[in-house]
Amino acid sequence: MSTPDSQDELAGTEAPFVSHLIELRDRLIRALVAVVIGCVILAFWPGPAGLYDWLAQPLVSHLPQGTKLIATNVISPVLVPLKILLMAGFLLALPFVLYQVWGFVAPGLYSHEKRLVLPLVISSTLLFFVGVAFCYFMVIPAMSQFIQAFAPAAITAAPDIEQYFGFVLTLFMVFGIAFEVPVAVVVLARIGVVTVEQLRKFRGYFIVAAFIVSAVVTPPDVISQLSLAVPMCVLYEIGIVCARFFIKHTQPPAESEQAPESSA
Repeated sequence: MSTPDSQDELAGTEAPFVSHLIELRDRLIRALVAVVIGCVILAFWPGPAGLYDWLAQPLVSHLPQGTKLIATNVISPVLVPLKILLMAGFLLALPFVLYQVWGFVAPGLYSHEKRLVLPLVISSTLLFFVGVAFCYFMVIPAMSQFIQAFAPAAITAAPDIEQYFGFVLTLFMVFGIAFEVPVAVVVLARIGVVTVEQLRKFRGYFIVAAFIVSAVVTPPDVISQLSLAVPMCVLYEIGIVCARFFIKHTQPPAESEQAPESSA
């Protein structure tokens, strides 16, 4: 049985909760609309087929002259380009989607926390795109050339478009997430899980872990494994440097400055 005091404590809490839900709904709708707009733009140019041709270019350029990818499923020539269109539309709208996430959580943060979150949101977005670009322009062409160099002359390589799309999408996600190493290092150091000195001591363990992860998540060739492990080690060092900077410039203010004085 509730008392008048408990009812007074709960009074007025329903309206803020509902308003937060409404704001969350509105921001999700805006993010979805941005993805749809991105898909519509890309549907007109370069189009779903053009996007797939662009995605397949690193592999096709290293196949024997006149060789094309094949489709073993009846609806693959339509379904796969549409999947690529959705993925490209989401990536195109990703900055706006993250801006909506930032706009939703920012009012509940202190000023020193805002100085930390906003740069991390921007840097994580840029690093993800850099990882995807590195995979597309460097890793996939080198890997395709390596595979074709070892393929017997009696074999004609004609990969299936659906399998190739899944393979490339997996590599994009792996390299995009792997390039977030500096962000993860900064966050762990800033929230106090590890110190900068401990990060330096863990350097050797991280190098071993990076090569193990690259051997597990990449294809079984030396080029793709080194292309993932080496950048991860470099980004780990960058993360240590950035962690020192962020810890120094995002310290919370003194208690007397953060909270109002109790006495007038």
